[in-house]
Amino acid sequence: MSTTPKDRIGAAEEPLPEDEYRERLRELPPSAKLVAKVLESDSPLSQGQLVEESLLPDRTVRYALNRLEDVDLVGSRYSFRDARKQVYFLRQ
Repeated sequence: MSTTPKDRIGAAEEPLPEDEYRERLRELPPSAKLVAKVLESDSPLSQGQLVEESLLPDRTVRYALNRLEDVDLVGSRYSFRDARKQVYFLRQ
């Protein structure tokens, strides 16, 4: 059974229980954990801002964001300040 974008949006609106959030995060690489931690303290952030805050290379941040998106821990939307950029936030 595949999920439609509407299904994923509806699921993301409900807060994720802390134990499930931690379990999903536990299996991810250290870079994804660091990006999640940065997003916990300051969100939403663009990819460039995440690079600055985490001190990780751009490619590593992109990889971390992809891994976080794969397990549905991070969401994105277009920036209100610059519609050419995406900003990322934790789904908790």
